[in-house]
Amino acid sequence: MSWLEVEKKTVIVTGGSSGIGAAIVKELCHLGVKVVNTDLQEGTFEHENLSFIQTDVTSRVSVEQAVKSTIDMFGKIDALVNNAGINIPALLADTNQLDSPYELNDALFEKMVNINQKGVYLMSQAVSRYLIKEGAGVIINMSSESGLEGSEGQSCYAATKAAINSFTRSWSKELGKLGIRVVGIAPGIMEETGLRTASYESALAYTRGKTVDEIRAGYSQTSTIPLGRSGKLVEVADLVVYLISDRSSYLSGVTINVAGGKTRG
Repeated sequence: MSWLEVEKKTVIVTGGSSGIGAAIVKELCHLGVKVVNTDLQEGTFEHENLSFIQTDVTSRVSVEQAVKSTIDMFGKIDALVNNAGINIPALLADTNQLDSPYELNDALFEKMVNINQKGVYLMSQAVSRYLIKEGAGVIINMSSESGLEGSEGQSCYAATKAAINSFTRSWSKELGKLGIRVVGIAPGIMEETGLRTASYESALAYTRGKTVDEIRAGYSQTSTIPLGRSGKLVEVADLVVYLISDRSSYLSGVTINVAGGKTRG
């Protein structure tokens, strides 16, 4: 038994097929945790401790079925990691061109809000109803540094993450008295997640008045980070492991910034 004693826990991870979610899934599985990856597409990672349930986090029916299936398979849920999210860079107003594909519109707004915010609400509600009966459990909400600081060209994404921070604070007050902890994680500049598509980079470059090459060069610029490097995905995963463990039993209602000491200053 390890110091963290997480071996017998069962954890749902949303969006666990890629990016930070995949790193969390791998770390938990290797430590003996029973992990249920709820995503639209199954990932490439395979492990005896990993189960996959195709889930649309924006659909109440899909979410509630995933939670029920998890309980049917393992008899319990100890923690939920709300990781599923999407980021589509877009300006509030693009004065350079009419009908700009890089201007925020209703479709983009609703897509990001539905996945990043509504999805967290639906999953948390479904899981918390079970956790309340047990009188214990942890909900971890994946936020972002942009949710704390804002982000040029990514205002809608940043706003959804700011909303997640408020969910974390509010739900910790509601659920704490029932034995449930709610904690947030806000990663800063991280190593390559595999989610930086050409379309994402093109949109981000346009919204910031830069070239794609300049955006790519910026990934390795760490002058604003006191530790002098980008974060590793496993460092976020390690924090998740600690937060689901009973060793973090007095941590609730906070969003932890995993950013190497980077702040506005």
